[in-house]
Amino acid sequence: MEMKTSRVCLALGLVLLMTVSSDAAPFAPAHPELCCFNFATSEIPDAEITGVVKTHPNCPKSGYVFTTPNGRICKKDLK
Repeated sequence: MEMKTSRVCLALGLVLLMTVSSDAAPFAPAHPELCCFNFATSEIPDAEITGVVKTHPNCPKSGYVFTTPNGRICKKDLK
């Protein structure tokens, strides 16, 4: 019985050690923060645009995020 208990403790200890020492979590693939799924077709007046950022290359659809005083608007192009 002692031999069985020590094997179980050893196995659990090794699993715990592997979990604690694993550095895979910080490098796990994450989703991009800024992606567009719906795109506006209307014009945005230049005076309202406070910033423009291209979507991340890992996003399913490429586009641009225009920041205005009213919020963010996604468009497929810079026009």
